[in-house]
Formats: sequence, structure tokens, C-alpha cells
Amino acid sequence: MADLSSLKDLGTSSEAAAPVHVRKVDSLGRSYATGKRKDAVARVWLKPGSGKITINGKDFSAYFARPVLQMILRQPIVAASRDGQFDIVATVAGGGLSGQAGAVRHGLSKALTYFEPGLRGVLKKGGFLTRDSRVVERKKYGKAKARRSFQFSKR
Repeated sequence: MADLSSLKDLGTSSEAAAPVHVRKVDSLGRSYATGKRKDAVARVWLKPGSGKITINGKDFSAYFARPVLQMILRQPIVAASRDGQFDIVATVAGGGLSGQAGAVRHGLSKALTYFEPGLRGVLKKGGFLTRDSRVVERKKYGKAKARRSFQFSKR
């Protein structure tokens, strides 16, 4: 390498191309994704339809009775402005209702990007594609809980 012009040639040959997001749809026209939050795992199927959301065989408003959980679940659809355009079927297990709502939201966001890769930017900016990795810390020996010590008494 005698001069800097040879470095310019090196950069173009080893430069990696930007990742291309391809539409992932099965033979029935559905996109599938798995969402996770705390201990909850949700399997989500998305297909074009009238906007019906079913979770574990129930309507989503019956399964998630609290309005806050319903709002969390609908956030990706509203952000992508696709309200009423997709039928969503989800099965969710593990954790509590709050974790399950977060898991369905995560899976729904991923399924939307698989069905329409153009929505990825909007959903990523909203933070819906990021898996919330916070889980319950395990209990340690010599402690009452994960970090709480037993009550101290001087006498």
C-alpha cells in the first residue's frame, strides 16, 4: 500500500449491504410471530380481515378486561394506522395479564412487519419491536427475597 487511494478500493469490496426485510406470509396468507414479555409467551397470527382480535379463543376485550391492557394491545395497530384491517388470533401463556398484554403487543408488532415490511420504521420508532428483557430477579440464599435481608435485631 503506497498511498491512500488503495484503501478506497478495500472499503467497497468488503462493505456489507443493508439488510433487506422480506415479506413472510404462509400459504393461507397469514404472518406469524412470537412475542415475549416477563414470563409470558404469545403466538400471534395476522391476516387481512375486519379487525377482529381473538386471544385464547375469547374476544380481546373479554380476555383483557382492563382498558389499559386493551390500549397496550392495540398500540402497534394504531401507530401503523391499520385499525380494522387485520384479523388477529393469539394464544398466550405464562405470566400475569400485564405481561401477557405486552407479549401479544410484541408478537403483533413483529407479525405486522412480516406482513408489511414497510411498517418496520414506524413500529421501531415507537419501540414496539424491542423485546423488554426485564424479568424477575431470582431469590438468593441468605436473603428473604432477591435482595431483601431478614430483619436485623441488635439484641
